[in-house]
This record gives sequence, C-alpha cells and structure tokens, in this order.
Amino acid sequence: MNEERKVAGIYIRVSTEDQAREGFSLGEQEEKLKALCKYKEYKIYKVYKDAGISAKDMEHRPAFQQMLEDMRIGKINYIVAYKLDRVTRSVRDLEILISDLEKHNCYLICDRDDVNTSTANGRFFVRMLTVLSQLELEIVSERTKFGMTGAIKSGHVPRNLPNRIQKRK
Repeated sequence: MNEERKVAGIYIRVSTEDQAREGFSLGEQEEKLKALCKYKEYKIYKVYKDAGISAKDMEHRPAFQQMLEDMRIGKINYIVAYKLDRVTRSVRDLEILISDLEKHNCYLICDRDDVNTSTANGRFFVRMLTVLSQLELEIVSERTKFGMTGAIKSGHVPRNLPNRIQKRK
C-alpha cells in the first residue's frame, strides 16, 4: 500500500456491560472517530461494528476479523478505535495484533488513550495499557465468582438467570 495514502478502518465495539457502565454507544464512538479521521485527513474505507461482544478475544468478533482481512489485502493502513479496550483486553491478542499490523504496514490509533503504534514508544505504551486492561478484566471476573460462590453458600440463588436457562422453564 502506498505510504502517502491514509486509509482508515474505523472499529467500534460495545458490550452490554460496557455501555451500561461507561455510557458510550456505538453511535457516539462512530461520530467521534469520523471527526478524528477528518481532522487527521484519513480517508474512511469502512466502519466495522461489533455490538454486544466482549473484547476478551479477537476470534469471536466478525467485524473485527473482516477488518483484519481488509488490512491484510491492503484496503486499509490505519485502524482507528475509540479506546484500546474496544480493540482488545488480552495481552496475548495484542502481541498478535501488533505483529500483524507491522507485517502489513498498518497502524493502530486509539483516540481516548492517545495510542499510536507507528513508534517504538507508542507500541510500548499500548502494551502497558493492555496489561492494565487485562488485569481489570481478571479482577472483575474474580470478584464476580467470589460473590456468586458466597451468595450460593448462604442460600441466595441469583435472580437473573441466563437466557438459555430461562427458556427451559
């Protein structure tokens, strides 16, 4: 891909929990990222949307996978996201992504975290943010499991059953 061109794939994602906790929707992310691309003079190739999907892994996000494929075949050379945790919360996945980005002369830009993988310092910073994000995900998981175990031991069964269990009733 020609180095002069700046063709962006905008990636937006929200899980139900994220939207409830942090209050930013797909529409808000898209609006802010389109404005960022205009400011940076990036041509927008496509907006990739994964709604209601966790960032715990990259494999189970169809729009994310399509974006990576478009990067590999040279349709985009920038991936623009609102925050790094919209892209991944996994240190392992981040290393795979950074390697893939470097291989295809593509860069990751995250607006709110001031992430830019085009420099060594930028790649270092993105790694540190992901370590913290993965830690947060693991702590929340541990707290949830601990709370559920304690509730069950004291005879309190959680009221909100997963949909697949509710349907069996």
